[in-house]
Amino acid sequence: MKKNPFPKKIVTVDFCVIGGGMAGICAAISAARNGISVAIVQDRPMFGGNASSEVRMWISGAQGPNNQEGGILEEIQLRNLYRNPYKNYSIWDGILFEIVKEHKNIQVFLNTTCIDGEMEGNRLVSATCWQMTSQSYVTINATYFADCSGDSILAPITGASYVQGREAKSQYQESFGPDKADSFTMGNSILLQAKECTDDRSFIAPSWAKKIPDEFLENRKPDLRAITENYWYLELGGTQDTIADAETIRDDLLSLAYGMWDYLKNDPGQKEKNKRFELDWVGMLPGKRESRRYVGDITMTANDIETGGLFKDVVAYGGWPMDDHHPGGFYAKAEPNINHPAPSPFGIPYRTLYSENIENLFFAGRNISVSHAAFSSTRVMGTCSLLGQAIGTAAAIAVTYGLSPREVGRSKLHLLQQTLMDDDCYLPNVTRAIPSISKDAKLMATSNNSSIDNLRNGLDRPGTDGDNGWYGYKNDIIEYTFPSPQAIKKIRIVFDSDFNKMTLPQDGLKRNMYTNKLLSFEPFYVPKTLVKEFTLQFLSGEEEIKELEIKNNIKRLVTFEVDDEVTDIRLILKETWGSEQVHVFSFDVE
Repeated sequence: MKKNPFPKKIVTVDFCVIGGGMAGICAAISAARNGISVAIVQDRPMFGGNASSEVRMWISGAQGPNNQEGGILEEIQLRNLYRNPYKNYSIWDGILFEIVKEHKNIQVFLNTTCIDGEMEGNRLVSATCWQMTSQSYVTINATYFADCSGDSILAPITGASYVQGREAKSQYQESFGPDKADSFTMGNSILLQAKECTDDRSFIAPSWAKKIPDEFLENRKPDLRAITENYWYLELGGTQDTIADAETIRDDLLSLAYGMWDYLKNDPGQKEKNKRFELDWVGMLPGKRESRRYVGDITMTANDIETGGLFKDVVAYGGWPMDDHHPGGFYAKAEPNINHPAPSPFGIPYRTLYSENIENLFFAGRNISVSHAAFSSTRVMGTCSLLGQAIGTAAAIAVTYGLSPREVGRSKLHLLQQTLMDDDCYLPNVTRAIPSISKDAKLMATSNNSSIDNLRNGLDRPGTDGDNGWYGYKNDIIEYTFPSPQAIKKIRIVFDSDFNKMTLPQDGLKRNMYTNKLLSFEPFYVPKTLVKEFTLQFLSGEEEIKELEIKNNIKRLVTFEVDDEVTDIRLILKETWGSEQVHVFSFDVE
């Protein structure tokens, strides 16, 4: 028998994440920051999934004032605003790469596909992967696994329960859906990127480009002058199998994409107004919306969303409309999608994030345990990022206490929720606990003491109950004074990064990237409300024992590990990124 010529590598970690899209990287980072060893497996050469330069879909999430996602995703987005004001996709890819790689307890496997696994009873004990670039097998032994692959690759490998397609609306008594269940899904899309030039640009279509009749554009109005135009409605495959038929779907989408550009450049009604645009980029990898969905301990439905997701085990939230796409895609003459209203925010329960029958399997992203109707809202990448951070945190708790994912929800739910909120993940209808040392201390500021207690109210963003923050001015000082010397371990501060992100006059949406490159494009910038420079002073009596001076801060959540015994701590707010006022949501010590 011929010997296998390819080398085999064996890796052992606490937590293995399959999939390196936004959910996967947030899962890996949150687990690593909470102290466990992690491997992340991504079958592409870069992180980001549908948000990467290979697909170029922007990150969408909860709608409405002050509902933007916090936590790791906001940290990444702020880094992108600082480093990438011109919205260059190569720089964006690099930012995602560096934020994963800077964690020393994360082992990264790019260009690596999970192809098999080994089971012991109802536990997955190892994943077998193939790394294309090194032509080697990698076996990853782990105590816990997370499937953030989108397509739920671990479902057929492990025998985990999953569903595919649309339920009849009568199954869960939902307000919309087909009368009869079917295997249809939302389709895949290939996106385009156009560039405005100073002179005319021509385009010669390939012979295989589809000719697009006007009748299919009645409900799809391409506009090259819109900075947000990305042709998401070039969608096909919903009536096929988006996994088994992926190659055929891609070929059809490429033909459609080039046909669309031919229409925009050469149709008599389009050519004059688009004459100075050229095709800057076309995706060769379709962005996928829907395939397999796992079955967890509960299945979240459209009814749960419509009533606000009032679950006791909430660990994340959504707020995108229930945006249901026609399975016929581009060739359906009907509207390409229908937005059914959803409250923003609505809670998402922990029980939708682990398998009902595989004991050590988490999942996050577009494959969680929801009905198709509910999926139409929870599938967007801002929401998926929060789900990833939730399971990464849960995995760290599971490792620490030797619990299954299910047992974490039953015995450590409070710890999970509080850890997520400490890490700046907002949870609807849950309040962050404040350390007793902060609650019992005297807290004063050099101005506006009427709202100073907002800094320790456990609410770190504006809500229906008010602003929940403190406003002051540059060079103002906020000070904790303790009745006796206190041993301090941690400082936690939450600044205002403008969760409404009104960074462009043309568009107030919170997009991490844009598509069309217009000559009138205005660079992005760090939110003006964010504190740029500040100083922390630690005092014992009248004596200053330590000072930390921070410049060029680009984080909303700032934490410091300390080990000092103090009587006073001062936060001196020196400069913002442009705002005259200083806005702080939290300042507490433990």
